[in-house]
Amino acid sequence: MLITIAVSGYRSVRDLVLPLDRLNVISGANGSGKSSLYRSIRLLADTAQGAVAASLAREGGLTSALWAGPERFSAAMKRGEQPVQGTIRKESVSLRLGFADEDYGYAVDLGLPVPASSAFNGDPVIKAEAVWTGEKLARHNVFAERRGPHVGVLDETGARKTVMSGLPSFDSMMTHAADPKNAPELLQLRERMRSWRFYDHFRSDFEAPARLPQVGTRTPVLASDGADLAAALQTIVEIGDRDALLEAVDDAFPGSAVEVSVSPDGMFETRMRQHGLLRSLRASELSDGTLRYLCLVAALLSPRPPPLMVLNEPETSLHPSLLAPLARLLSRTCLSSQFIVVTHSHTLAEALRDQGTARFFTLKKELGETVVEEEYEKPAWVWPSR
Repeated sequence: MLITIAVSGYRSVRDLVLPLDRLNVISGANGSGKSSLYRSIRLLADTAQGAVAASLAREGGLTSALWAGPERFSAAMKRGEQPVQGTIRKESVSLRLGFADEDYGYAVDLGLPVPASSAFNGDPVIKAEAVWTGEKLARHNVFAERRGPHVGVLDETGARKTVMSGLPSFDSMMTHAADPKNAPELLQLRERMRSWRFYDHFRSDFEAPARLPQVGTRTPVLASDGADLAAALQTIVEIGDRDALLEAVDDAFPGSAVEVSVSPDGMFETRMRQHGLLRSLRASELSDGTLRYLCLVAALLSPRPPPLMVLNEPETSLHPSLLAPLARLLSRTCLSSQFIVVTHSHTLAEALRDQGTARFFTLKKELGETVVEEEYEKPAWVWPSR
């Protein structure tokens, strides 16, 4: 379980270090920075896939993703006695992301490239990376460290040795230095990060794949867009928690049940039987909200639960009456996975608060910077040095 998430220098997030629980709810008004925090966590996960440069490129490149305000706010700026303006920089420009788990921690520092002749001079440069044991990075607990092109790890005797000396600035040590012999801990952490799941858009339009019959294969993990919904539901029925699936549907739609029809040629289709109707409804007949709720159920009841699942605005298209059942399902499934739920729905946030199992962070803007409204004890955190 992640116990800390840290973001520095990303869009409206100048410096944020949050303590995490099993179920975490991020809320706030539009424009408060919820999407920035969500995207920063996705970006952190992308480092384990070797896709951080491509992910930043989709956002317009590193320069458009960097903190847009001054390096620091003076006391006069905070009091409104002086306009917010840039100052002489004392530190390097950087976008830093990191987390601490119950056993390992990881952080990466992305910076601007030195002007060169390459046509890819807009790619971010990985200036530093570190993996450590414990809650906070320190000299005595770091066991893998990257500075520039050099990667060093601790061997079985506790001595530090160099395992790479020519790592390109656009490659992460997570993808190029992790191996079962020289850096098994690094490999273990990389695979853990790769198993994080993100759901932020379930297609429910008229031509959405989830509405159409699909060739079904065993699907313990629902696709990010919900395309293989029928196969995922059938997988839960056969090897997952079938009773939980039935209860989740009945909780939201009393007297209803979801079922999967399978044609002789192996085409799977989601159907829903509702109280009072003489036939089951096909997926093509379901409302957007009903289809999205079924996608959430299939994601949350995965027979192969991830260590971390992040949901971005799961309330989209859902009728308010579905938010309490969703909150109950989240409170139940957080026993097997850790969740970060980003929402602008006050109703969903209150329903989760009623369950008494979630930790809440309400974001707001102060001088353009994303901060947390609630008082909380900021976890100890140290960034790796360049």
